[in-house]
Amino acid sequence: MGRKLQIRDLTMRDGQQSLFATRMNQKSIDRLLPLYENAGFYIVEVWGGAVPDSVMRYLDESPWNRLRKASAALKGHSLLSALSRGRNLFGYVPYPDSVLEGFYKEAIDDGLNVMRIFDALNDLDNVKGSIKMINELGGIADGAVCYTVDPKPETPKGFFARLFAKKPEMIFTDEYFVEKAKAMEAYGARIVTLKDMAGLVNPARVATLMPKLKAALTVPVDFHTHCTPGYGLASSVMAMIHGVDILDTNIWWFAGGSAAPAIELIYVFAKKLDIEVEADMEAVAKIAKELKKVREELSEFDLGKKFPRDFNPVAEKLPAEVDELFDKAIEAALRNDEEELLVYCHGIEDYFGFPKPNMLVKEAEVPGGMYSNMVAQLKALQAEDLLDDAMRLIPKVRRDAGLVPLVTPTSQIVGSQAVSLAIDRKNGNPDYTTKSNQFISLVKGEYGHTPVAIDPEFRLKITGSEIETPYDTAKYKKPENPLLEDAGGVQLANNGEEYLLLELLPTVAAPFLKRRRSEEYEMVMAEMRQAEAEEAAANIVTGPVLQAPMSGKIVEVNVKPGDKIKRGDVVLVYEAMKMENDLEAEGDYTVKRVLVVPGDQVMTDQVMVEYE
Repeated sequence: MGRKLQIRDLTMRDGQQSLFATRMNQKSIDRLLPLYENAGFYIVEVWGGAVPDSVMRYLDESPWNRLRKASAALKGHSLLSALSRGRNLFGYVPYPDSVLEGFYKEAIDDGLNVMRIFDALNDLDNVKGSIKMINELGGIADGAVCYTVDPKPETPKGFFARLFAKKPEMIFTDEYFVEKAKAMEAYGARIVTLKDMAGLVNPARVATLMPKLKAALTVPVDFHTHCTPGYGLASSVMAMIHGVDILDTNIWWFAGGSAAPAIELIYVFAKKLDIEVEADMEAVAKIAKELKKVREELSEFDLGKKFPRDFNPVAEKLPAEVDELFDKAIEAALRNDEEELLVYCHGIEDYFGFPKPNMLVKEAEVPGGMYSNMVAQLKALQAEDLLDDAMRLIPKVRRDAGLVPLVTPTSQIVGSQAVSLAIDRKNGNPDYTTKSNQFISLVKGEYGHTPVAIDPEFRLKITGSEIETPYDTAKYKKPENPLLEDAGGVQLANNGEEYLLLELLPTVAAPFLKRRRSEEYEMVMAEMRQAEAEEAAANIVTGPVLQAPMSGKIVEVNVKPGDKIKRGDVVLVYEAMKMENDLEAEGDYTVKRVLVVPGDQVMTDQVMVEYE
């Protein structure tokens, strides 16, 4: 074999997030983890992104427990990675350094190795602090540059307007991404990822951009993409040809559609390109077998619905006509024929039954999640007829807001605002009559510096001020950690890692932690009730007894359980009426229980000794 290709497996984080709304529970994860130990992946992504939020919100599970279990199961055979939104961490607002450092330290202590850090605006001021922290804490900082495209220009109305229209300046050039990547490395990133969250990077663009990234950087280059608009597999092949070091993939049943390409298809291409995929494909096949069952269990949340045709590239020989599609795809890629490459790659995906390209997302050049959010918003407003108008307004909103990339959270902010703009126009209102608080914050500057400076007049219109105002983390207020009276008076968060969850996602973590404290309190109370029941049962007298003739104080006890005593033996001495009294056995007995000790106060008729 020639060159080596390392793999970052996304199945348990980005894969399930892209296809199954992050609903894979710990029980399913636990079935998969032992199979990953010897799979040979360079990196396995298990955490970050939507996981910390979703596992608490929907699964009532601990995100920290998920990370610890993954670390214990993989035993250092693969690096564990997570995705962080820079200063936004795993949430949606900027956090102070104390919160970031707390999370990074706890995560690394729990077994995390690689933190992939991106910023929705590609504002490096929002990531450089995290890169520094990760490195200092002993982790590996992976700087992710978000790929995006310039919005399609609006077509001027009228012949002369079109004739003399000025061609808009391109912002997101190869040089833009290369400079961001170089800055990431300069800040200390030990891996640099081209993060194509929407699957918009087409093969021809990879052919020009990947060689420039490789030439400009000394650290490994990772390529991350999705298959939503139909470029994912073809662009990954092009990245392999042009020297990418690490490729992000999913395992068969969690691949394709809105997720990343399948490692099984990448493996076939790699063999033909004389590239060694650093993964044990026999172990991958075992994971895939279990993963199919997991997907069946997740059918309620399955965006793809249709299962692909089963395939194990190690054990199965492809039909000649399908094998030829791989060869022709490589030939097209080598001559940089994007159109032919896409035809053959789509033919491969069609044969195996992977979802067809989402043409609406492709034409609109927006992430699939952003599109689905817009559909849901319009449905809730009973305004589904405005979808096309809202989609056409996305480029305008992007330009007005500084040409922001479309990735969480900016994709949701821009999409929501485009919907509001469409409704404003339908109702005859001026543009931006309706604006969300998040859009106001974005335009104000609280999310960071936008790729293109926002027009001060537009900022004045939206925020009431022309001045860019960054988010002041000094205003951050640490959440309260109240005492829960109905849970025994304990604090809501009872350790540092739980309080970090409260700091990050208070509205989700608070009810999650309250349920934990209530469960613990109920467990303590149940144990107390059990102990009381056992004590009550133990106190039931069934045999002959020695009772106190009158109230007094025990001075001496002469017997213990199991003793054989005879009539007239002194069993105990007690003081009453300022006199010591010997109490004798009234017959021959075996002592069963002694219920008093010297110093005890006893009442008249109180049982002091029980006999067999």
